[in-house]
Amino acid sequence: MRTTTLASFLFFAFLFSPFVNAQTAIINRDQQIADLVAQISADSLRAHINGLVSFGTRHTLSVPADASAQVSKKGLGAARQWILGKFNQYAKQSNGRMTATLDTWTLQPDGRRVDKPANMGNVMATLKGTDPNDNRIFIVQGHMDSRVTNVMNRESDAPGANDDGSGTAAVIELCRVMSKSSFPATVIFVTLTGEEQGLLGAEHLSERALKENWNVEAVLNNDIMGSNNSSDTRIIDNTRLRVFSEGLPSSLLKDTTGRIGQIQRFGNENDGKARTLARYLKEIGERYVENLEVVMVYRNDRYLRGGDHTPYVQRGFAAVRITEMNENYEHQHQDLRTENGVEYGDYPKFMDFEYLRKNTAVNLATLANLAKAPAVPQKVTVDVRNLTNATVLYWQAPQAGKVKGYYVLMRETYWPFWQKKFFTTKLGMTLPFSKDNYYFAVQAVSEDGNESLPVIPVPNLR
Repeated sequence: MRTTTLASFLFFAFLFSPFVNAQTAIINRDQQIADLVAQISADSLRAHINGLVSFGTRHTLSVPADASAQVSKKGLGAARQWILGKFNQYAKQSNGRMTATLDTWTLQPDGRRVDKPANMGNVMATLKGTDPNDNRIFIVQGHMDSRVTNVMNRESDAPGANDDGSGTAAVIELCRVMSKSSFPATVIFVTLTGEEQGLLGAEHLSERALKENWNVEAVLNNDIMGSNNSSDTRIIDNTRLRVFSEGLPSSLLKDTTGRIGQIQRFGNENDGKARTLARYLKEIGERYVENLEVVMVYRNDRYLRGGDHTPYVQRGFAAVRITEMNENYEHQHQDLRTENGVEYGDYPKFMDFEYLRKNTAVNLATLANLAKAPAVPQKVTVDVRNLTNATVLYWQAPQAGKVKGYYVLMRETYWPFWQKKFFTTKLGMTLPFSKDNYYFAVQAVSEDGNESLPVIPVPNLR
């Protein structure tokens, strides 16, 4: 009988291990973006949250009729002036590229959640792109208003630390860090009003973007993103972040162009603008932020809830909701009280600021990568005129940005993320993979390696 030594056993175990032939993943990071990500500060985010909470309530209807005459330190009117002051402070370090404004309007009573004429206002900071030929706009937003149990209660304190102080603080922090840098495309930082009263600020801004023909390529909506634990299940986890994205575009619900039929015929139900953006956010966010998994949720939002990304997707823009993995409903929409030993209320002490830092950093990495990348390739098509087992793709150069080349992306039809990337400097590529078995997309790549959003090809039937 031959005796097998421990060394021999370990050798054969290693030789036949499934990890031996696994490819090593190489992560290439843009150093400028990595440096910006490193500047996101948990302490700074905490200070922003504490500043927001100090106004007692930020209920949408707590703004005085004459907001310009407000001297009170309480209410949304005071809070939005404080945010505007922050934006103006950061604009001073932008070398004139950033401007801050308060976009105001008067909203009449609607018989639902607005019972009197309301002085509305979104606070906006615009970091103008440096390329005069690039009119792309990327929006990052959170809502600054807060509430307690009764959505019409504008008097009681509503700290709103997490909902949505966390998203608002993230936007303020992103403005602080990114205002010192320049990008070819434009980034707009927005804190919205009226979310709790019916997505009112987002309705206003998305309609304005549509009417003024803004070239909005992506909207990142941050809402409830700073707590690591859940009620009921009592899960504690700060290593996962959800991104919600719609499937079949809601803008096509009244489709008269036949696009829904085309989407169904070619199986592109899972590749609308929002879901393509969600995949992009996952790839770029995990590239730059350690110990965080971006979890794609295949629905526009949660049950019984809504978010400020929805008015954008309804108007045909690519917009997603970014939110914490495990929500605690004891600290959302609650009167401040203690019952049966449970303290209710949305206070800063129930938040995890390191988790908020990571989630904010995902936003920064995504925004910076998008704003540094070229525009998307134009007229991307896949040749389907012949029965072949190869795939032939064609496209045209983007309308703006310096291009080093292009990535052709590929994934199996049932796979949630892109599996392979093929690089080329040409305006077309033939791949030895059947178009019937895979999905493909094309994205433009900058000289620094920053990728545009992917474009799904249109079948070339003629």
